[in-house]
Amino acid sequence: MAVLKVLVVDDEPGIRSGVTRILRDFHVTYPFMDEDYNFEILEAPTGEDGITVIERDKPDIVLLDNKLPGIQGVEVLEYIRERKYDIVVAMITSYASLDVAIRATRDGATDFIPKPFTPQELKSSIENITKQLYLKRITHKLNQDGKKVRYQFLSVLSHELKAPLNALEGYLRMMQEKQAGDRIDDYATHIDRSLQRIQGMRNLIMDLLDFTKIRLERKEEKIQEVNLAEIATGAIVTVQPYAIQMDVSINLEVRTDVVIMADPGDMEIVFNNLISNAVKYNKFGGKADITIDSSDTDAIMIFSDTGIGITKTDSENLFSEFVRIKNEKTRNISGSGLGLSIVKKVVELYHGTIKVESTPDVGTTFTIRLPKKPINIS
Repeated sequence: MAVLKVLVVDDEPGIRSGVTRILRDFHVTYPFMDEDYNFEILEAPTGEDGITVIERDKPDIVLLDNKLPGIQGVEVLEYIRERKYDIVVAMITSYASLDVAIRATRDGATDFIPKPFTPQELKSSIENITKQLYLKRITHKLNQDGKKVRYQFLSVLSHELKAPLNALEGYLRMMQEKQAGDRIDDYATHIDRSLQRIQGMRNLIMDLLDFTKIRLERKEEKIQEVNLAEIATGAIVTVQPYAIQMDVSINLEVRTDVVIMADPGDMEIVFNNLISNAVKYNKFGGKADITIDSSDTDAIMIFSDTGIGITKTDSENLFSEFVRIKNEKTRNISGSGLGLSIVKKVVELYHGTIKVESTPDVGTTFTIRLPKKPINIS
């Protein structure tokens, strides 16, 4: 249960003690909240004392009388507003002019509680304030998370594109200046490396397009029957040239011929990413096993490899956006850090689950379960 600090600024001891008594065992809950809220009550008899408590204890809610000895309640409210504190303020007052009400509202007061108030009136106001505070903080967190993702997005994009472009420019200048000789064969290595860099940029762009597609596209019109074995076979064909280079054998076992309702493009994203990773992070001469099975309710897809594996700590961050596991074994493996986060978003879109089990130097297994029954994924 979470605790919100409520500061009562009022020169009447009866009001302060009444609020404490009413809210002491009171708690607020809404279906959309992660947990219930109860309240710790702080008291201040003057505006000056209220400011001291605000600076010292950082309350979440202030119940503020306007008529106070010394500075007035609206001045305390202005103090809170100027410092942009994350505090919800409700005015509690027995009388107030229209000018005071307008000023208090302008400076951020969200509610007015008339004196004398009943316990139910106070509880009702606190319920509304708690809901507002919760939604305000959740909105702020989502906005901050969005800014962080956008910053990461731009940072990764600039880094991933800048490095290969610099390399391409260097290779082209070498050829332009004929630094290695006059024959085209003298530049075979530079051309091969340039093509690899171009392929890396193309892969990044495709990941970004998938990332955007999963986040923004509506799906209803694209849902159809999808045979997972056919999707898996197509993905294996796509990855096979790279598997041959790595001498990695890809084996598909279809224990059950599973058909689900889905967007075929989404399933291609899942299989292409996980089969590609099973090859990319494998050992030379290793194996990648893909198994398709089902239970009464779920389609089950298992992707196992005999690759380099990852630690438990790394596996906890594996599905985060822009995360790439960096160590001695992966430093020469290119990637955007978006692939697995995209896979997880697809799986969650279909109300499924994805789990990973891995042992360093032994291999990694991803297990996906998707409901077989059609669902609303819009």
